Amino acid sequence: MKAWMLTLVSVVVGFGDIDTHFVPEPDDPVIAYARQPTTDPVAVLNREIEAGKVRLRFDGEQGYLRSALDALRVPIESQMVVFSKTSVQAQRINPQNPRTLFFNDSVVIGWVRGGFIEVAAQDPRQGVIFYVLDQTPVEKPQFMRHNDCLTCHNSSNAMNVPGMLVRSQFTAPNGTTMPWLGNYVSDHRSPLSERWGGWYVTGKTGAIRHMGNAVVTNGSNPESPVIDQTLHLASLAGRFDTNAYLSEYSDIVALMVFEHQMHMMNLLTRIGWQTRFLLRNGNAHDIKMNGLGDSAKDLVDYMLFVDEEPLLNKVEGTSGFVEKFSDEGPRDKRGRSLRQFDLEHYLMRYPCSYMIYSEAFEALPSEAKDAVYHRLWLVLSGAVTGAKYARLSRTDRQVVLEILRETKKGLPDYFAGDLTVSP
Repeated sequence: MKAWMLTLVSVVVGFGDIDTHFVPEPDDPVIAYARQPTTDPVAVLNREIEAGKVRLRFDGEQGYLRSALDALRVPIESQMVVFSKTSVQAQRINPQNPRTLFFNDSVVIGWVRGGFIEVAAQDPRQGVIFYVLDQTPVEKPQFMRHNDCLTCHNSSNAMNVPGMLVRSQFTAPNGTTMPWLGNYVSDHRSPLSERWGGWYVTGKTGAIRHMGNAVVTNGSNPESPVIDQTLHLASLAGRFDTNAYLSEYSDIVALMVFEHQMHMMNLLTRIGWQTRFLLRNGNAHDIKMNGLGDSAKDLVDYMLFVDEEPLLNKVEGTSGFVEKFSDEGPRDKRGRSLRQFDLEHYLMRYPCSYMIYSEAFEALPSEAKDAVYHRLWLVLSGAVTGAKYARLSRTDRQVVLEILRETKKGLPDYFAGDLTVSP
C-alpha cells in the first residue's frame, strides 16, 4: 500500500468539487501518525516525569491508577465500568472483575485488576494517541505508545481515523460478547434502549429501559436480559467486590457525556486530517470557495445535537459527576454554560458541544475552522432551516450565540449579527 493511498477514492472529483468523504491513511507523510512528535497530555506528562517535575505514586493493587488520574486531571467521579471482553486485556475482564474507564475532555484512562493501565489521549493535531503504563513500581515510569490498538480504533466506526467508539453488545455471564445477536455503536443519537450492553450503569432513567447491568444466558434464543433488577441501580455494591475500586458507581450521565464526546473527537480529527491533506495537494482555493462539504456539515450538526435522541424520562446520576462536570465552565455573565445539563428532555441544557473549547478544535487548520464557523453561523442564525433543524428553537440558537460570544475566543466578527429566521 502506498503511503498516500486513501481509504476511499479520489480526492478531487473536478475543479472546485472536493470529495470530503475520503480520509488520509495514518502513514501518509502529511499525517505521519506514528512518527510526528505529539503534544497530547500524556506526552507532556511523560516529559515532566522524566525531568523530575512530576512523580507518580504506586499504591497497592491499583498501582499507578490514582496518581495517573491526579496527574492528568481526570476526575474519579467520571468512572464507568464495563464487564464485556472488549479490550486488549479481554482475558482479564468479566462481570466479577470489570474494567473501569475514567475521562476528561482529552484523556481516557482504563484499568482492570491484574493488568496494565491503558490511556487514550487526544493530540490536538494527530487525533487519539494510545498508551499503556506497566504496573511495576519504578523510579520514573513512562507511558508507552501502543499502536496495536489501531486494529479496532482506526475503523469505519471511528470515521477511519485513530479514534474512540462506545460499543453496546449482548454479553454472556463470563463477559464474552455475542456479536451474532447484533451490537450497537452508541452516541447521543442512539436510543437508550440500545445503549450500554456489557456495561454496568448506576442511576435512574424512569420508565426507559437500557441494556446495562444485564447478561444473556441463552445465546441461541435470547430473551430480553433487561429486567427491573438491572435498572435504576444506586451503586454497584453486591455486583462485584467494589472495595478494590476507586468508586462504586458507573454513572449514567458520565456514560452519556462520554458517548457524545468520543464521536465528537473523531469528527474533529477527521476534518483536521482531511484539510491538511487537501492543502498539501494544492486545494486551498477550492476549500476557500466551497468549504469542506459534508465534513463541516457533519461536525456542526453533531456539535449542535441536531439528531439527538430525546429523553422520555428524567435521567439521574449517582456519583457526583453532574456537579463536577458542570462546575468546569466557562460561563457567560448570566452564569450560563455549555456544560450545564438538562437530563429531562435532552442531555445538555444548551445544544452546543463544550468540545468547541477543546484544544483539538483550536488546533484545526484555519481553513477547516473557517468552514466550521461558517456552517455554525448559518445554522445558529437561522439561515439553514428545515425539519432536520426543528430541534433547535429560536431561543436555543439565540442563547447558544450569546454564550459563545462571551466565552469563545476567536469567533469571526459575523457572529455579532442577528438571527435572520424564526422557524
